[in-house]
Amino acid sequence: MEFDMRAFAADLCRHRSTAGEEAAAAAFVAERLADLGFETYAWGADPAVLADHPSFPDDLDAAAVEGRRSVAGVLELGGASGAGDADDAGDAVGETGGDPVPTLVLNGHLDVVPAEPSEWSSDPFEPVWRDDAEGAASANADGGGDEGVETLTARGAADMKCGLAACVGAAVEVREGVADGSIDLPPAGLRLVVEAVAGEEDGGYGAATAALANPYPFERDAAIVAEPTELRPVVACEGSLMARLEIDGRSAHAATRWRGEDVLPRFEAIREAFMELETERSESVSHPLYGEFPVPWPVVCGRVEAGSWASTVPATLEAEFRIGVAPGETVEEVEAAFRERLERVAADDPWLRDHPPRFERFSVQFEPAEIAVDEPVVEAVRAGLVATGLPDVEPRGATYGADSRHLVAAGIPAVLFGPGTIDEAHYPDETIAWEEVVRARAAIAAAAERFANDYAA
Repeated sequence: MEFDMRAFAADLCRHRSTAGEEAAAAAFVAERLADLGFETYAWGADPAVLADHPSFPDDLDAAAVEGRRSVAGVLELGGASGAGDADDAGDAVGETGGDPVPTLVLNGHLDVVPAEPSEWSSDPFEPVWRDDAEGAASANADGGGDEGVETLTARGAADMKCGLAACVGAAVEVREGVADGSIDLPPAGLRLVVEAVAGEEDGGYGAATAALANPYPFERDAAIVAEPTELRPVVACEGSLMARLEIDGRSAHAATRWRGEDVLPRFEAIREAFMELETERSESVSHPLYGEFPVPWPVVCGRVEAGSWASTVPATLEAEFRIGVAPGETVEEVEAAFRERLERVAADDPWLRDHPPRFERFSVQFEPAEIAVDEPVVEAVRAGLVATGLPDVEPRGATYGADSRHLVAAGIPAVLFGPGTIDEAHYPDETIAWEEVVRARAAIAAAAERFANDYAA
């Protein structure tokens, strides 16, 4: 069966695989992988495993992870004495005299963030193909022309269903290259795992479960996570602390507001103190891969709810913060720094001294992750770029988190590399330049070949 990457990507984008609704998309991917001759695996998010994970809440139960299905397909590809046929490759590998088989995971996530149809020019879950010279800047990252760029618009097109399509395409391309002799693998061969996981957007349910409770009968040596990086390797990902602030005041009639204790000025003082700490951390916490960012460790208050009635002094406030954690730090360390700054503000306010604000974690925490720029999988990706006519670019860091952190924590070096730009992620009319997906497929296939040969050297 031939692999139609365009059809695969478009069909996958039609699945409304928002949080908890990944099962249908997982079944679709599993069926396509099986049709293509992959050996398939499937697993659910395991609350027993995740409850002990520092990123996840302690009170996870079966209901919390229902529908969070992940799947994978495996190709065992023979080396010099083997063949590219999926049915024969395992025997060929077994004839290499016990040499360890290098195993490379090509990872992508199935889930997408919600889309507001009123903000889109078309149905977010009905893919639209068009020639578009604008809004496809990533297609021209190598300095190419800007006319007649074909794009795909849909929720998940950039983040990251087309990246997953490129992973499947790359694995098939390697198998075909082994079969026709254009790709030369070492005697041990190569094992490719294409992984389509659930729940990345809200913590990495599928990747964390697979990292902690290996669903495969073999070990994994390295991974390429096909997030939208504009075809540039990313070796460091920022973490984040998710924390909820609660402040209590005292209500009073608006006509006698002096009798109340307004929570809003207190919140403004706390937020200002947090932003000052952000500035201090930008100067004091340095990292060689983050110099290009104007705010390397951002602090954002994404939600505020206060008061109960327009004519009443607001006596309650709840706010939610997302606070950046640098590679090399821990969530605990950063939480302690912001908690100490909060205590300073409270100490300067007589009301808050007697009514201390509460600052507690909520949702999922993202630990930062980093691998060395000279890890074999990073060097393989860079070689893959060059081999396919793309420029070799220096690895960089990212101010967002990704599933790579779960793999790195499990001892599996993981580099982010994929088509599209993070600027399109979570945006209305999310769009990707299709030519970049094609380039990603070729570069990942070349990287896999290089990885296998470097592993054997």
